[in-house]
Amino acid sequence: MSREFPIGLTPPDWLVRNLRPQQAAPLNWAALARAALGMALPLAVGLAVGQPAYGALASMGALSGVIGDTADAYRMRILNIAVPQLFGAVGVTVGSLVYGQGWLTVAVVTGIALLSGMISTIGAVSSVSGLLLLLNSVVGAGLPLPGAWWLTPVLMTGGGLLVLLLALLAWPLRSGVPERAAVAASYRTVADLLAVSDSGDGEEYDRARHTVTQSLNQSYDLILARRARYRGQSRELTRMLAQLNAITPVVEAAPAVRLAGKPMPPEIPAAVLHIADAIETGYTGPTGLDLPEPHGETGRAVDHALRHVAEVATSPDVDPRGIDDRLGRPAALGIRTARAARNVVLSANSWRYGIRLALCIGIAQALVSLVPVPRSYWVALTITFVLKPDFGSVFSRALLRALGTVAGLVLAATVLTVVPRGWWDVPVMMVLAPLIPALTPRGYGFQTAVITPVILLLSDLLNHQGTALLLPRLLDSLMGCAIALVAGYLLWPESWHTRVGDRLADAVADTAAYVELAFKDVANGADPAARARMRRRLYRDLSTIRTEFQRALSEPPPTGRRAAAWWPLVVAVERIVDATTAARVRVRHGAPPPARAEVDQVALQLRELAEGVREAETLVAVRTDLTGPPDSVLEPLRQEVAAARAIASPH
Repeated sequence: MSREFPIGLTPPDWLVRNLRPQQAAPLNWAALARAALGMALPLAVGLAVGQPAYGALASMGALSGVIGDTADAYRMRILNIAVPQLFGAVGVTVGSLVYGQGWLTVAVVTGIALLSGMISTIGAVSSVSGLLLLLNSVVGAGLPLPGAWWLTPVLMTGGGLLVLLLALLAWPLRSGVPERAAVAASYRTVADLLAVSDSGDGEEYDRARHTVTQSLNQSYDLILARRARYRGQSRELTRMLAQLNAITPVVEAAPAVRLAGKPMPPEIPAAVLHIADAIETGYTGPTGLDLPEPHGETGRAVDHALRHVAEVATSPDVDPRGIDDRLGRPAALGIRTARAARNVVLSANSWRYGIRLALCIGIAQALVSLVPVPRSYWVALTITFVLKPDFGSVFSRALLRALGTVAGLVLAATVLTVVPRGWWDVPVMMVLAPLIPALTPRGYGFQTAVITPVILLLSDLLNHQGTALLLPRLLDSLMGCAIALVAGYLLWPESWHTRVGDRLADAVADTAAYVELAFKDVANGADPAARARMRRRLYRDLSTIRTEFQRALSEPPPTGRRAAAWWPLVVAVERIVDATTAARVRVRHGAPPPARAEVDQVALQLRELAEGVREAETLVAVRTDLTGPPDSVLEPLRQEVAAARAIASPH
């Protein structure tokens, strides 16, 4: 007979969430091959010319390129790999110039940490650029690098650009293929959503809807980023944007199908999958859809949306003047750069993160200056990796960094003990390097476990300390984790309400505005395109909030417990947006529109809920006063709003 563990021995939920491997997509074999070749080739060249240290430096640069090699689209690969390499070259140059200069080194590296933290708040590419700027400056300030001052940045940048070159080899043959694949993948997530729209499992539907939002966000970002460069002159990009816009009515019809509670004919999701295949292959002929006869408002909405999708998705020519960028076309690069720089300087969030990072790096560098720790740059490296809130919970990253380092040191000890130095390092690197893109999606602990032996192997080629590196590296990692936890986490008690509660309140207030706009007639100045843009922005914001809450669930109490208490409200707000969209779809296809007083009443309740969320540190009781005709299209929406306000109650 099985026995349960005593409650005192049961691991807490937040610890289980941290240690559980994340779900990952199938292996990208091309990325694995690029990692193996990109990191092993510089080593082989260095050994061949009798300069293994130079080869190690180039492989270090290739390591950063491998970490940034995450985009499918070729133009995005240039941004993700090349731009951070430039920042890394600056970092290692400045760091090497102040190597061994005591407190000047401390001041310079701390200043770089402040700048790195501030620019990391701009976006994904700037975040990696800031990370590499600080990492390489720490390496330059902590290691005696061979050759002239300019040689190391040239070698490291060359290693990163080698990975970029390998990533771009197929571009002439596959231009536009990743973008088409992304649009087709979005269509397939919509098919999955339709397949579960009549399911009784609400959680399964919520997961499918969230997947659709993430996929559409990714596809729009990919297409609009290229469209900003081409200014709408590319027929292919214009067509792909039209295809993304065309699927929107189908997505909007999904919540209407769910509220109707009638089984979805299997021909409907199958038709979406059929169109997705046509998009991915670039097919422009007739689709031959065999759709069932529609019944009711919801059926007519789905049928009309699908026929429109089939027409747009396979049309060879699209008029760019009729295409609306549902999230707004990005501004020119110069305008966006100036805007980002202004926001960084004026943003309290960027200053807060920059000061946190600078404080931790300053403490680490000062400690290293006072305490004789050999090759102590590892302390600051650990802090740089751990103290990245945009990469996840600082607490969980510190925990996973410590555990991953222990596992990585065991692997490194095996390699350094069994494998002789020299040409054997090349096949070892060809085995270890592909593990980085293979295991990184599984979680930060897995990434640390494989990066640690790679860095130690390359470091050994520079300082020839062998297994003597292992114990100091473990102590340095634990010191770095401790500094990040104390000076970068515990000393900054940002409340959950301040960090995410305000964003959730803003989303609820925006939902009230969306409710008002959804039922505003064209005769009264309503803009269908503006309504679509607002809905897309709402779902994008809610997706970001959902991600932030999920990160908080991995925090120890009280943050994780507080996030768990607020989580149902996040789901409830998403369902309110769904119910609003479903009501709008029904009105557009024949249902009587609601009275203006009904709309105003719902919007008022949502704004009261937003204020309650904004002002409350914990959930508080709220008033629910929603009445109206039971046969109104707003009745399901009123029920969702009442449920949300009931969630915002301690009872």
